[in-house]
Amino acid sequence: MYPSPFPEENERSNQSSISLTDETGRSLECYVEHSLEVDEQEYFLLLPVDSPVEIFAWQTDGEAEEAVLVEDDATIEKIFSTAQAVLSEQNLVLKNTAYALTASGELPDIEESDIFTLEIEDEGTDLEPEQLQLLASFYHEEQEYAIYTPLDPLLFFARISSQGKPELLSPEEFREFQPFLEEHLFNEVD
Repeated sequence: MYPSPFPEENERSNQSSISLTDETGRSLECYVEHSLEVDEQEYFLLLPVDSPVEIFAWQTDGEAEEAVLVEDDATIEKIFSTAQAVLSEQNLVLKNTAYALTASGELPDIEESDIFTLEIEDEGTDLEPEQLQLLASFYHEEQEYAIYTPLDPLLFFARISSQGKPELLSPEEFREFQPFLEEHLFNEVD
């Protein structure tokens, strides 16, 4: 059995939160894990309040089966009500939130047989495989889908914009800022 990387709900009661909003107006409520100030700009490391989920479509290529992450909004919109229904059988509520799909409710205990390891291929980068917990699977128009939640926390890095609203850093900005973040977190651990 794997320990949950997420603090229990009662540990979160005194923690502040921030709501991220995407360009379509969807929001994602997040706990503030850490904040730091660099050059008079405040930055936040954020953890979604609800559990992030990912939906994969299973594709068969000859003998091999491959899981393909469903990322396009049109497909998600088409399968959303079915995915919502299968998760509701586990007392989970699927939400189409900003930047990630999420599910509220208590996740089932992790069973070794429900863990899926996703090998991430990125040219020139050695990325660690991601471990995911299977929550449910379903069919829509003869296509098999599976809903997973990552075992490692999904974190976002944001700052407060000049308009006073939280905004995500671009991947380029994050790469520039990453050494400051690692130094800050490393100092906190000491």
